Amino acid sequence: MSDQPSGFSLRNRLEGGGTPTLNTWGANSDYGTLRSVMLGPIENYRWLNTSSVSKKTIRRGVPFDLAVAKAQHAEMLDAYRQAGVEVHLHAPDPELPYQVYARDSSVMTPFGAIITHMSQYWRRGENFRAIETYHNLGIPIYDYVTAGTFEGGDFNVIEPGCVLIGWEGDEGRTQEQGAKQVARWMEAEGWEVRLADIDPFYVHIDLMVVMLAPKLAAVCLDCTDPEVVDWLRSKQIEIVDVPFRETIALGCNVVALGEDRVLLPDGSKTLKAKLKALGFTIYDPDLSMITQGGGGVHCMCQSLIRDPV
Repeated sequence: MSDQPSGFSLRNRLEGGGTPTLNTWGANSDYGTLRSVMLGPIENYRWLNTSSVSKKTIRRGVPFDLAVAKAQHAEMLDAYRQAGVEVHLHAPDPELPYQVYARDSSVMTPFGAIITHMSQYWRRGENFRAIETYHNLGIPIYDYVTAGTFEGGDFNVIEPGCVLIGWEGDEGRTQEQGAKQVARWMEAEGWEVRLADIDPFYVHIDLMVVMLAPKLAAVCLDCTDPEVVDWLRSKQIEIVDVPFRETIALGCNVVALGEDRVLLPDGSKTLKAKLKALGFTIYDPDLSMITQGGGGVHCMCQSLIRDPV
C-alpha cells in the first residue's frame, strides 16, 4: 500500500476523503494474504453475560477453565505462525476480561485504524489499549467513532472498496448513528457501503457473513437477511452455506489467511468439509473454551497487513 509513510498519528483522516493509503500497514480486503495480525491476550479472560452465546453457557452452568483457554489460545497463535503470519498482541489489562476479542476495539483500513466506540461498559477500556498498541507499532489512527456505539465485528470488508456494515440499534452493540458515521467516512474515500440492520441476538454481522477468498463467502443462509444475500450474489460472490447450529457456535466466524487457506475452529465441521472439498488448506485449533464466551477466531483477530488485491 502506497503514498504515505507509516508512523503513528492521532488522526489521519482527511475531511471530504482522499486520505492517502499507508505504505506499510493496512488491508483493503479480508482475504488478501495475511502477513501481520493483532490478537488479544488471554490472561484475564472469563465468561461474562455479553451475548446470547455466553448467556446460555453461563445459564447452563458450564465450568470455565482458564488453563484450557490459555492452551487453546496458544494453539491458535501457533496456527498463525505456522501459516507465516507475524503475530502482535495487545498488552494485557486485568480490568478487561474480553480483551481477547481484538476485532471489536478497532478496525483496520488502508488509511489507518478506526478506533471504535464499545457498547458494554466493561469493554470500553479496550479502545485505550488499542490506541497504545497502534502507537507502539507506529500505525496511524484514521479516526474515532463518536456519533454512537460501533464495534469492529460489524465492519465487514467484502472486497476492495466495498464494505458491509451491520448495526443492531440501541439494544445491540452497534447503533445506527455509529454505523452511518463510519459509512460516511468510507463513502468519502470512494468505497461502496451496504448497511444492514441485524437482530441483536446475532451480536455482529461477522457471525453470519465472512469472506473466504475472492468471490467466495461463508454465509449462514438461515439467519442472514435475504436482501444481503441477494446483494452478495449480485456481485457474483459464491456462497458456502453454514448451518444455523454451527453458526451460533461461531462456526461461520472464521479467518481467511489468503492463498486458499482458512483458520477456523475445530467445531466448524460443515464449513471445514466443504472447504477441503474446494482444495483449501485448513488450520483448525480447538477453541471451545473460548468460543463458549461468545466470540470466534474472526472476533479474536485484527488484520494489520494483508497483501493488496
